[in-house]
Amino acid sequence: MASVIYDEKSRRIAAEMVAAETRQIAQREAQECDCKDGMFPRSPASRRRFLFATGSAASLAGSTAALAQKAPPGAVYFDAPADPTKELGRAVAADGGYGSRSQFETEVRTRFPTANEYTSWSFTPLDKMVGNLTASGLHFERHHGGIPTIDPANHSLVVHGMVGTAKKFSIADLKRFPSVTRKHFIECSGNGLTEWNKPTLKTVQGTHGLLSTSEWTGVQFATIAREVGLKDGSSWVLAEGADAAVMTRSIPIEKMLKDALLVYGQNGEAIRPEQGYPLRLLLPGYEGNTHIKWLRRLEVSDKPFMTREETSKYTDLLANGKARQFSMEMEAKSVITFPSGEMTLPGPGFYNVSGLAWSGRGRVQSVDVSVDGGQSWRPAQLNVTPESVCTVRFSYPWMWDGKAAILQSRCTDETGYIQPTLKQLIAIRGSHGPFGSIYHLNAIQSWAIDETGSVANVHA
Repeated sequence: MASVIYDEKSRRIAAEMVAAETRQIAQREAQECDCKDGMFPRSPASRRRFLFATGSAASLAGSTAALAQKAPPGAVYFDAPADPTKELGRAVAADGGYGSRSQFETEVRTRFPTANEYTSWSFTPLDKMVGNLTASGLHFERHHGGIPTIDPANHSLVVHGMVGTAKKFSIADLKRFPSVTRKHFIECSGNGLTEWNKPTLKTVQGTHGLLSTSEWTGVQFATIAREVGLKDGSSWVLAEGADAAVMTRSIPIEKMLKDALLVYGQNGEAIRPEQGYPLRLLLPGYEGNTHIKWLRRLEVSDKPFMTREETSKYTDLLANGKARQFSMEMEAKSVITFPSGEMTLPGPGFYNVSGLAWSGRGRVQSVDVSVDGGQSWRPAQLNVTPESVCTVRFSYPWMWDGKAAILQSRCTDETGYIQPTLKQLIAIRGSHGPFGSIYHLNAIQSWAIDETGSVANVHA
């Protein structure tokens, strides 16, 4: 493919992202890769030798105590007894009635180092996720004007424009309507924007961390549309947020009526403030920027509104100098999260390769895995029943022989669309933005494993 040279601004942005990731990696505790336990054959004796090769039992206990001295975000520090069966644990509800995670779990989102802390984004640690859903506290963020503090008692949603009767709905009003609960992913269209031209970030949190999946609860827009009545010719809806940026996007009315949700619940509780509390728009399969948070207004029209976010931003620059607008659907994609960048496999043996697959077009139909850079493919196991516009956890049993390998995954969705290679994608869409391109990178990801077991981000 043709080489693309970053402009000065893009080089600075990429360098800042690399530096931020490097600092995060350096801050991690010095410990072996999580894969060492139970991932390949070892006798009990060899396991004991492995433990004592890393230090004495006393030093291991010391490291655990040191790790716990400062509780990570979302946790509270407590002394860990040598034998928890010899003393009472903490009193029930001593935390005030809302639980916290274990002090020994350290996963956090990492913020992109923008010039200010209010227009920025943070990445989900996909390599640390268990199962298929993302913990609410680790769901990725994208903000254009900080996170507003909104009292739900004073918040309302206005629906107006080409409607029979304009109406204002309080949060209490919306909760009186029949609700639905569905699992869907949200992915920022800029997920992986640094990776078009060359491998840039090292970890899967950096390359794919603008992706998260939650269980969402709310009211279908179609229900509200029946309340206000839509006039003939209605074809677009402007969604507007109540943040300092007053984020707005134009959405086709067909999409709004098909499956748009006005959500107030996430993973069994109220949505988090950084996810739009008390109300956000959810558009299954559409790019994250369209899922307007802190939703306060929906205006129905017969044409798109051509806002900043769909003219100067969130468009795809083509080779002829024109830009493609309203390319909002996120296409089939997948990534191996274990093993992934900056991990080190302890040695040859059995490994359970694992990852996530998703598609904005519908359900994931199948996932294939390659261990030789795409020369051959084998079917992976889907560990959950695929749901529409929802991530799927997949796994593949792999016996590593200790030789250099390149791991890849490839998703096929229910429409028959097959996740492309980077070369195939660029041949179709071009590579003309500041990073080669910016949005909608859904190419196959490659992780190279060398003879020492080190895993690195590569283009293959």
